[in-house]
Amino acid sequence: MTESEPSIGVLDSGVGGLSVLLELRKILPHHAFHYVADSAWCPYGSKSPEQIRQRTQAVAKHLMERGASTIIVACNSATIHAIAALRENHPQIDFIGLEPALKPASKLTQNGTIAVLATSATLAGDKFLRLVDKWITPAGHTLITQDCPKFVELVEQGITQGAEVEAAIAHYLQPIVEQNPDTLVLGCTHYPFLSESIRAYIPNHIRILDTGAAVAQHTANKLSQRPPAQDLTKLWSAQTTVHSTGDIALHNTLIPKLCVAHQLRVQSISI
Repeated sequence: MTESEPSIGVLDSGVGGLSVLLELRKILPHHAFHYVADSAWCPYGSKSPEQIRQRTQAVAKHLMERGASTIIVACNSATIHAIAALRENHPQIDFIGLEPALKPASKLTQNGTIAVLATSATLAGDKFLRLVDKWITPAGHTLITQDCPKFVELVEQGITQGAEVEAAIAHYLQPIVEQNPDTLVLGCTHYPFLSESIRAYIPNHIRILDTGAAVAQHTANKLSQRPPAQDLTKLWSAQTTVHSTGDIALHNTLIPKLCVAHQLRVQSISI
């Protein structure tokens, strides 16, 4: 595949968005993907809105130079603080963002108590507050929120199970479990890599929601609405390349741990 051929770009502050990429590859197996793990700037969730906007503009430019006409912003913090600017600056590109699953949570909860795990940037963002105003407040639901920075650190090191993970989960989730939510929203793309350990810790009646599969389906629906200008099946391949701004040796070790049975090429980049 040459850089002029169409591809789908995936933008994230680190490797957390790989959880979204894997869902995209399931539903769009014949498409080429370029994924940027901006690990040199990870986590976005602790950065200012202006820093997030500047950084995502640079990463988006990198993806567009590689032929991306659709870019998934696979980071809740980047979606909240930067996607409007990305769409304004690049109207020719279809930007698809993530947001915490408050809408489905509001419809699925039985006892009206919902917990959201997310970054501080996500929880403080206007977009998140608008979601609360639209789906939580009118229904009279109780919302519990928790920033979990240690989760991001663990996933970026490829640690998804074991004593360190269990200690972090207990630290963040024990106060939440005591408030008896029946729905738990994973509002950061890093967190689904810990979902097995989270599931083992919380009571069985608590439903866990994340947005990876929904974003993948939404992307497929958007692509299906485009009139084909040519036989894209001859252009697109199943090739996926991960572009890392961080430690390439770490990523070559880390990504196979997170993406078992998926062959992903990793390239070092400087942005």
